[in-house]
Amino acid sequence: MTRYLSIEDDDDSLPETDERDVTTLIPAAVAEVLAVAETWLAFAGNPVVRDGNAWTPHKALRRVTDHLIDHLAELECRLAGVPSEPDRWHGRRLTLDADFARFTEADLDEATSRLRRLAHCYRARLSGLSDSELDAPAAGAWTIRQIVHHVAGITAYAELLGPLA
Repeated sequence: MTRYLSIEDDDDSLPETDERDVTTLIPAAVAEVLAVAETWLAFAGNPVVRDGNAWTPHKALRRVTDHLIDHLAELECRLAGVPSEPDRWHGRRLTLDADFARFTEADLDEATSRLRRLAHCYRARLSGLSDSELDAPAAGAWTIRQIVHHVAGITAYAELLGPLA
């Protein structure tokens, strides 16, 4: 989402946080996603149905990328003191025709480049923030630290498809 998340937006629960360095969370999550994605070269064209949705390699990576972009935009806008642009993504409940395409080595290479670059942007942006900035409350929204911990949950998209043998 590219708008500030409120507590009500995500099943009324706050993201759990801990003392880990926030600059490492997104790169570590991206590395986990890509490790699972390496197994998706075996995708035979049949989606995995989990959590009421059809999952394919392209859909899982699209959702990971969308989530990273949404929240990076949210963070940048918040830090700039401007409202963020609401997202227009269709979300995980929609499976696009393109999601059923073969998943090739080139697709994995493209996704790796894209996701690692986004993770680098998070690391760079978060590295200059103090604890007080990370934990500053915003009316009806999660703190930046909470957002980062939430975004680190992108591994769930890869887990919904899971490794393919």
